Amino acid sequence: MAAPMTWRRLVHSVYSPAIAGVFSRISDRFFRVQDRRRGSAMLLLAPLLAPAEPAPRHISRPTGSAGPQGSDGLCSHFRWMAEQIPAFRVPGAHIQILMSPDQFYQAMKAGIRSAQRRVVMASLYLGTGQLEQELVDCMEEALQHAKENRRSLDLKVSVLLDYTRGSRGQINSRTMLLPLLQRFTSQMRVSLYHTPDLRGLLRLLVPQRFNETIGVQHIKVYLFDDSVIISGANLSDSYFTNRQDRYVLLENCREVADFFSDLVEAVGDFSLQLQPDNSVTVQDGMVHPYKGNREDFSAAARKRIMEVVSLARVRQHQQLRRSREEEARSEEEEDTWVFPLVQMKPLGIRMDEQVTQRLLTDAGPDSTVFLTSGYFNLTRAYMRLVLETGASYHILTASPEVNGFFGAKGVAGAIPAAYIHIARQFYNRVCQLGQQERVHLHEYHRPQWTFHAKGLWYYLWGQDRPCLTLIGSPNFGYRSVHRDLEAQIAIVTENEALQSQLQEEQETLYRRSTEVSDSTFQQPNRYVKLWVKLVTPLIKNFF
Repeated sequence: MAAPMTWRRLVHSVYSPAIAGVFSRISDRFFRVQDRRRGSAMLLLAPLLAPAEPAPRHISRPTGSAGPQGSDGLCSHFRWMAEQIPAFRVPGAHIQILMSPDQFYQAMKAGIRSAQRRVVMASLYLGTGQLEQELVDCMEEALQHAKENRRSLDLKVSVLLDYTRGSRGQINSRTMLLPLLQRFTSQMRVSLYHTPDLRGLLRLLVPQRFNETIGVQHIKVYLFDDSVIISGANLSDSYFTNRQDRYVLLENCREVADFFSDLVEAVGDFSLQLQPDNSVTVQDGMVHPYKGNREDFSAAARKRIMEVVSLARVRQHQQLRRSREEEARSEEEEDTWVFPLVQMKPLGIRMDEQVTQRLLTDAGPDSTVFLTSGYFNLTRAYMRLVLETGASYHILTASPEVNGFFGAKGVAGAIPAAYIHIARQFYNRVCQLGQQERVHLHEYHRPQWTFHAKGLWYYLWGQDRPCLTLIGSPNFGYRSVHRDLEAQIAIVTENEALQSQLQEEQETLYRRSTEVSDSTFQQPNRYVKLWVKLVTPLIKNFF
């Protein structure tokens, strides 16, 4: 036993994300051979090393009013989306854009306290501080109230987290939820998604601090009966106080809530199930995510997710028929469409990627796109579309000081510098192509805050308000597309009040930004060391 332990300690002592690529390939090849011997073939992992990217305050916008663009309240520019993915028609008056972490936190607590039938929470992890404990206390109060009022079988609470991030440390997401699971076993479900790509030799050797770089459950959905919050924010104190993200609350939108409840339940079905003794088990009939056959797990998981999508399409057609029949009696105009976009590349599902690429492809000279990501790390495909299509782009990302990794120890501390290098490569490419008048890069600044907002706002020519937004968990980067489980929604609306909310959200975020220029990269704090430049292609794939 001494030799293996010495080898493992050595690996841990020199480990960096760069080494993960090597072990991933070794582990993948080893298990493919093992599976062939059993008469089956494994799915190939997504490439771990991508080629280096090509060297690549007032914001003007066409003015005018949005106004109707087509029948059924759906802009003709985006009608194709309803033909490819589930779509739900809702009153724009039921949608509220939340502007601050505190609004997000208070809305969640209020939603939990008022829930009668279901509370569904999907996040990367649940923090362990006082604010997170208050959320858990809200769940306990709701469950206890239901029990005392003889509704113990009515209210169900389901929590979906990532296994690696939720299990980190002795006090973690699991230990925060165990008291609830022990007390309300029949009403409480805690599911921990484990990526099928972290297995074998790779799982043995990668330290706990870095194992989440291989792939995680990244969906952020918070649901209370028929209302749902879609966001990019996790259940952690900074996201409730001074970490800027985006959040949209859809109130009394049952079809949308049903879809995301079904989606979280489906992911939970092929995740590990937390038990009252803090052990985990696999649900009956499901393939183990890292001990079972990789191909069998992905096939079963994909089938389960596509069942949810298919059911949503059936509900969509039923809703359209019902809407036509009830249109004359309705007092609220269903002037908004909500499109749920799911991205689970490890399982072979790429709805969000396909829709995002189509949106960027169709973005011609008659449109303006405001795109934001806390981590500026566009995939090669997205970057090519931004540089080659005719739309005007304003891209907002974190300045080094508001990057979530700023001041971190070890290799993570180099991540802000790596993003400086990525931004400079992109800016140089924009200048080389002479696109400075069309493509603008902005940096978010806010003392004592961090920046995590992601998504886009789409303005058609002649509009001073956006008619489409993307909001949810994806970052438009390699990880979001290839490694993690992601979900967001596209909202297409003719509702002028909702368009104004979206405009206010976009302008509020950009108001705290400055536009990047040549002088930006001449500042002393923008110096990037050579070794950081060399490992940047690896950081792009893992963070």
